Amino acid sequence: MFDFEISGIHLDKEKRKRAVDLNVKILDLSNTFLMGTNFPNKIEKHLLPEHIHQNFVVAGNHVIVDGLHAESPDDLVREAAYKIFLYPNAGQLRCLEELLSNRDLLAKLVGYSTYSHRALQGTIAQSPETVMQFLEKLSDKLSERTIRDFEMIRGMKMKLNPQNSELMPWDPPYYSGVIRAERYNIEPSLYCPFFSLGACMEGLNTLFGRLLGITLYAEQPARGEVWCEGVRKLAVVHESEGLLGYIYCDFFQRAGKPHQDCHFTIRGGRLKEDGDYQLPVVVLMLNLPHPSRNLPTLLTPGMMENLFHEMGHAMHSMLGRTRYQHVTGTRCPTDFAEVPSILMEYFANDHRVVSQFARHYQTGQSLPKNMVSRLCESKKVGAAADMQLQVFYAALDQIYHGKHPLTASTTDILRETQEKFYGLPYVPNTAWQLRFSHLVGYGAKYYSYLMSRAVASMVWKECFRRDPFNRTAGERYRREMLAHGGGKEPMLMVQGMLQKCPSIDDFVSALVSDLDPDFETFLMDSE
Repeated sequence: MFDFEISGIHLDKEKRKRAVDLNVKILDLSNTFLMGTNFPNKIEKHLLPEHIHQNFVVAGNHVIVDGLHAESPDDLVREAAYKIFLYPNAGQLRCLEELLSNRDLLAKLVGYSTYSHRALQGTIAQSPETVMQFLEKLSDKLSERTIRDFEMIRGMKMKLNPQNSELMPWDPPYYSGVIRAERYNIEPSLYCPFFSLGACMEGLNTLFGRLLGITLYAEQPARGEVWCEGVRKLAVVHESEGLLGYIYCDFFQRAGKPHQDCHFTIRGGRLKEDGDYQLPVVVLMLNLPHPSRNLPTLLTPGMMENLFHEMGHAMHSMLGRTRYQHVTGTRCPTDFAEVPSILMEYFANDHRVVSQFARHYQTGQSLPKNMVSRLCESKKVGAAADMQLQVFYAALDQIYHGKHPLTASTTDILRETQEKFYGLPYVPNTAWQLRFSHLVGYGAKYYSYLMSRAVASMVWKECFRRDPFNRTAGERYRREMLAHGGGKEPMLMVQGMLQKCPSIDDFVSALVSDLDPDFETFLMDSE
């Protein structure tokens, strides 16, 4: 009933038609805006220094810029890409304004004061007021750490480019990477030999077996069953309950395949009329290199973590046992949907878990504990500034979907919000919001990633940090969090798992404490 009512089923015939028309218009504007977020910008060649042309596509008298080039070691390339790619496009600006305005009209038509109020009902946060409280408290707790991060990054920029040491928005990703590499020696090629795909899948099998009593079995698909011969079919089998569902693993690169790693549902689980349960069927899609005759598929640490992340989504789908399939597994409020996948990242970064499977594909040597620790610590370099950036994006999303008409243009609101929530200056004649593709799929819900990470952090620390293979905690996790999909209020699921009612301050503390250094790593490195 709630799903129907936010789309206007309870309205009279004339207003229902208006709601349908608005939904159609919003969908059309969303698609147009989404296409525009990736559209390249161009500039006349003579306006750019000739020596940086080679970093971009040159077409006739123009240089084409199709991204931010955030990892380029050349400051001028990053600056040019930022200013050109984010230069405002009038059509895209009108499209965004219309999209936000029509969302506001729809929300008011179905009985909400803002689109954000409509979007957040039924979530962990419940209201935009709670979201803003969460973001403001998190911003306050992060501020000193963010300042220290910016000082560290500025120091590295000064060291490498003393003529131009002012820190700008195009600098943090590159210089954080330089600091990370210098401090921790985490070159992916050192790690890849320990993370063969077979070893990683065996690691997942071991973890699920000990936590949940579940085994993944490879099955031969029937003729014509899969869309590409490289797709593998896994049966998910419980030690006493039997078959729980199927996962198709579409892991390898191929032409025309979308580049993003993702999980999606082919068939949701549901209770059938005869009392049997319709088993879920899902796909895990990654973009891994193919094995060769002499070399298995080797994963970088980032690929390994992504595999664990997406498998978290898959297990959410496999273990959901709901009456209806539209609320099964990952079909739940956005700020809860990422909890199981982010929780799996904590397992993927714990040396006790990693030591179960990370072995050199040639020698059989285990990945040394200090290499796992260094990898984990390296992720904390610039992490406060990164999180502060996410707070800024989430706050901007809330303001755009808050009270209408907006008090200023979307660009002026961007500038004001950036000054309040980020700390690096707004660059004149740029409009980053026009590249903010998440405004389509995550409208008024961009905060969800931070909220999900806070919940996952609390679950890890309270239930699994002492023993990542604790079967009792695993069974409680299945019973309290994975079984219900979107069929139970998310905060009730969180309370059931943590056995307490967490506050906004608890969520903030969980996120901030993840940024603290692990002194054991320093001790190991100093030995």
